[in-house]
Amino acid sequence: MSTTPGKLTDRKVLIFDVYGTLMDWETGLYDALKPLLLRYKPSRNWTRKEALTAFGSVELDLQTQFPDMLYADLLAKVHEVLEQRLKALSSKDTSSSTLDGGEPKEPEGAETAAEGASASTSALTGSDETKEASSYAARHKAFGDSIKNWSIFSDTSAALHSLAKHYKLVVLSNVDRDSFQYTHGVLSEGRTPSDPSPYLYPGNKTTRFWQPQTTAAAGKSPFTLILTAQDTGCYKPSLGGFQTALEYIKSSPDLLGGTLKDGEDVKDKVLVVAQSLTHDHVPASQLGVRSVWIDRQAAVMCNELPGGAEPYSWKFETMGEFAKAVEEEAAQ
Repeated sequence: MSTTPGKLTDRKVLIFDVYGTLMDWETGLYDALKPLLLRYKPSRNWTRKEALTAFGSVELDLQTQFPDMLYADLLAKVHEVLEQRLKALSSKDTSSSTLDGGEPKEPEGAETAAEGASASTSALTGSDETKEASSYAARHKAFGDSIKNWSIFSDTSAALHSLAKHYKLVVLSNVDRDSFQYTHGVLSEGRTPSDPSPYLYPGNKTTRFWQPQTTAAAGKSPFTLILTAQDTGCYKPSLGGFQTALEYIKSSPDLLGGTLKDGEDVKDKVLVVAQSLTHDHVPASQLGVRSVWIDRQAAVMCNELPGGAEPYSWKFETMGEFAKAVEEEAAQ
């Protein structure tokens, strides 16, 4: 990494986090979690931060254990484990409860339907048990499939297309290919596309990773390269995904606008753009890559580090502000 950050426009490639930076990950998750949280007494009055903290604790554990699990399946598993823990907590007569040894506290309230039903579980017939298990499985799967319903931040699509005039845009995201297809269309068009086909993962791609602009049906995609956790075989904050991206960019002159000259480092040609300090900025800093923090003001997760550490070089509150700063630099 160079000793000074230089200018934003000195770089050639932007590596984007998606969920939390471009898409409203927190609201999408929280809305999808609400039916589960309302079903059990310990979680019924959780705040948004308490709910997402509980979710994040389980998610990180599963991502570490199962780095090859598709994200939609992993989300379903998180929902299942979270429900198991809430069931266990609901059966305890305590004034407070927790999933991870701290907050959140158990709210006061009436007994839930699930608690009442637990007393008569032994009376269930085999058919009833099968139906109940099927109902649980359906709810877990629905949560895993909820990615397609998550909303875009209002400034995202226009900002991406503006930035694409100055950089090659790369996705590095904790998601699977099928789930990202829905997001890809929304990011590209600013709304759910009437024709999703240009944004679907190609079955006959000729490159190692998905480069949507090289296909005949590229649509309006602003992205030159898409790397999902399914492609890299790991979830951020693991360094593996970042290392894969850097290696691929270094070997692809079309991404850098030409081959690197002697003494040039690919890390000095790249910026990581993300909301999550823990998932993106810390690993980027560890690898010697500078980053831009999109400090979404409504976010309650991943926006603080111990000791107030600041591993980023630039900070903007929105993607629109970032794109405007780049346009102003380029016009000088």
